[in-house]
Amino acid sequence: MADENYKMVLPLRKTYVSSCRAATQSTPEQGNVPPHHLTHHRRHHRPLPHLRHHARPHHLHHQEAGLHAAQVTPCMCPLFSCQWEGHLEVVVPHLRQMHRVDILQGAEIVFLATDMHLPAPADWIIMHSCLGHHFLLVLRKQERHEGHPQFFATMMLIGTPTQADCFTYRLELNRNHRRLKWEATPRSVLECVDSVITDGDCLVLNTSLAQLFSDNGSLAIGIAITATEVCSSEAEM
Repeated sequence: MADENYKMVLPLRKTYVSSCRAATQSTPEQGNVPPHHLTHHRRHHRPLPHLRHHARPHHLHHQEAGLHAAQVTPCMCPLFSCQWEGHLEVVVPHLRQMHRVDILQGAEIVFLATDMHLPAPADWIIMHSCLGHHFLLVLRKQERHEGHPQFFATMMLIGTPTQADCFTYRLELNRNHRRLKWEATPRSVLECVDSVITDGDCLVLNTSLAQLFSDNGSLAIGIAITATEVCSSEAEM
């Protein structure tokens, strides 16, 4: 493969606490929150996925944008010590400055999660900037039943639910002549990643399937994001 964003991401080994909780204290100092350990970039090319149609009345966009303008969201970074909450426009600066989460550019990237063998709970996250918006990929290793860990991967838009409806994301695993794809509309970070995982509205892998696509304990996930034709047409009007 030639020329595609590539990011290696180490897991977060912190006690898992739901990101849906209400904030109980002020924003922690930057020195109190450990950074992500992220490494180099490489680039490759892959074909774009097809567009999907999502019909939604255009006038609802401005109404819903107003409803969510004053809404706050808790920190999306799964660190048990971070009780921060804030408006959508300051989520990206918070993740970059407080948690050192890097941003990859481009509609298509490859997310490489290392140390997949570590016991649950563990999280891998990266921010993805494309099409004028920021997205958050969350890969979580979690036991829904004792002794049976699973991997959950989802894409969240750092924006409103109406804005999220304007995009389609695709997660793809490809190794040893095997290919597995998940394609869906991203959810807004206002809807909470924990709810997405609980509902199973994401890519779900059991341990044996994850091992089938992993290489020396690392799992490469191809990510592609496109704008829907309906929203693309509205943007041009």
